[in-house]
Amino acid sequence: MIFAIDPGNIESAFVIVTDDLSKVINKGKVYNEDLLDIICFVNKVTHVAIEGIQSYGMPVGKEVFETCYFIGRLQETFLREHGKFPLMIYRMEEKMCLCHSTKAKDSNIRQALIDRFGEVGTKKNPGFFYGFKKDIWSAMAVATTYHDKYLKGEEI
Repeated sequence: MIFAIDPGNIESAFVIVTDDLSKVINKGKVYNEDLLDIICFVNKVTHVAIEGIQSYGMPVGKEVFETCYFIGRLQETFLREHGKFPLMIYRMEEKMCLCHSTKAKDSNIRQALIDRFGEVGTKKNPGFFYGFKKDIWSAMAVATTYHDKYLKGEEI
């Protein structure tokens, strides 16, 4: 299982998917303290990826630093509970992996994921991404980039 996280300062989004990305086992956007509990109770985590924060030379606020601190807590929790240190996946990696362009926007990444895995669907006919919301899409982009770069052997 790949456990992928899009961290935030108060809430974080996550997806848990099979190693081959064929099935979403769990997903959500939860308060950070709740995510730490989920990490403690989930079984059989084989891979962990977290979207990292990158500096682009611009000033940042308190929220960015709080997100950085939470990433450290996530790393510590995964190491303690599962013996796994998360790999950081950066936004530029996601853009290049999924869209082959550093100029890609969130909407381009979302469309690339839909093109690859299928439609969102409806309540009556749920698709692969039924129930996904903005930040959960980002977590799926982290999982997909991790899979393509590190599990398929394109880069080690």
